[in-house]
Amino acid sequence: MVQHLLDRRVRITSSGVVGTASAYYLARAGHEVTVIDRQPAAGMETSFANAGQLSYGYSSPWAGPGIPIKALKWLMMRYRPFVIWPRPDARLGWWLAQMLANCNEEAYRLNKSRMVRIAEYARESLTALRAETGITYDDRQRGTLQVFRTQKQLDHVGDDTGVLDQYGIPYEVLDAAGCVSKEPALGLVREKMVGGLYLPQDETGDVHQFTQRLAKICEGMGVAFRYGTTVRKLDTEGSRVTGVVTDTGRLTADRYVVALGSYSAALLRPLGMNLPVYPVKGYSITVPITDPDGAPVSTVMDETYKVAITRLGERIRVGGTAELAGFSLTLRQPRRATLEHSVHDLFPRGGDLSKASFWTGLRPMTPDGTPIVGATPFGNLFTNTGHGTLGWTMACGSGRLLADLVSGHTPEIDSSDLSLERYRHVPPEGKAAARKQAA
Repeated sequence: MVQHLLDRRVRITSSGVVGTASAYYLARAGHEVTVIDRQPAAGMETSFANAGQLSYGYSSPWAGPGIPIKALKWLMMRYRPFVIWPRPDARLGWWLAQMLANCNEEAYRLNKSRMVRIAEYARESLTALRAETGITYDDRQRGTLQVFRTQKQLDHVGDDTGVLDQYGIPYEVLDAAGCVSKEPALGLVREKMVGGLYLPQDETGDVHQFTQRLAKICEGMGVAFRYGTTVRKLDTEGSRVTGVVTDTGRLTADRYVVALGSYSAALLRPLGMNLPVYPVKGYSITVPITDPDGAPVSTVMDETYKVAITRLGERIRVGGTAELAGFSLTLRQPRRATLEHSVHDLFPRGGDLSKASFWTGLRPMTPDGTPIVGATPFGNLFTNTGHGTLGWTMACGSGRLLADLVSGHTPEIDSSDLSLERYRHVPPEGKAAARKQAA
C-alpha cells in the first residue's frame, strides 16, 4: 500500500491499443496516468486497420519447425505471404538469427504456451471489460475458422492442437462440409478446401473503434492524453528513469511504461537495453459488403496465403502479409493483389473490391513471438511491447498484467518468463551487430 501511494504517477508512451489498455488498467488500479502520443488521437498507427480478429486460440509464434523452408517457398509464390526487401540492416540480420534459433519443436512449444497463456488471460479480461464498460466496437463473439486448402495442411493440424489441449481451449477439426456449416458463404467455393480448424472462443472486432472508445472511457477515469507530442528520449540517473523528454517539454513521473511498438527498441537503445523488436510490415484492405449472405460471419483465416478475412459490421477487413522492409510505410500494390485474391477466391460475392481502402502498418515482432512485458534493469521502467500480429488479441491481458506489475501486486498469471530478462543471454555477436547499427 505504501508503494502504491508513493508511485501513483505513471507515464505511458503511445496510445495504440496496448498503451490505451495499459492506461485503463493502471487507472483502475488507482494510478494517475498520462499517455503520450505523436498522433492527434488514439489508435492511429498499427492499431488503425488490422485484420480484426481476436485470435486467442490461434496465438502462435512465427518461428517454428520447418519455417525456413516454408519461407523460401512463400517467397516464390505469386501471391506471397512473406516478402523481404534486400537492404543493409544489421539489426534485421541479428533479429533473423535469433528467430531461426527458435525454429525447432522445443522452442515452438514453449513460445506458443507463453503466447496462449497471455491470450487466454486477455480473453477473460476483455470479456470483463465489456461487462464493466458496455463498450462496443463492431464486435462479434462467433469464433474463427482456419481454412485448409490442401490435405497436407489438414494433416499438420496437430502441430497446434496439442497446446490447445494443454490449456483446455475448445476447438473442432472440420471437413469441408463442417467449414460450410460455420461459414455458409463458403458453400459457393466448397471445392477449394479440404477442412479447417474452428476455434469457438475466438472473437472479432474493430481495434480502431475499440481503442478510441476505450481512450474516452479512460479520460472519464482521469487519464490525460497528450496527443501531438513526440517522445525524444528518456532521462536517467543511476538505475532509475527521471523523465520523458518530448518535443513540447520534459515530463516527470514515478513510473514509466514503454509501449511504442516497433519504435520501442530505438527509445531504449541509448539506455543500454537491446530490445529484440523488429517491424514486420502488414497490409489490409477494407471492403464494403455488397451481399451479406456472401460475406463471412466472423473471421476466416486462409492458411495458404496467411490472410485473415473478417466481418466488421457492414465491412470486410482483409489483412495479411509479413514484409521485412524496415520502417517503410510504402503501399505496395502486389501486396494488395494478394489480399484481393484471397477474399475474392473464398467470398466472390461478399464485397466490392473496386471501393476497397488500402492500408499498411508495422507490427512489433520479437524473435520468439512472445511480447516483452514487465520490469527492466531500471527500477521504475516497464515495457509492454513486441506483440507482433497479436497486439489486438493480447492487449487487455498484457495491459492488466502490466498494471499489476507496476502496482507491485502479484499477477494472476505467471509473468516470470515474459520480461526482457529472457533475452539476457543474447549471443555477443548479436550485441555487437546492434551496437554497430546504433552507431
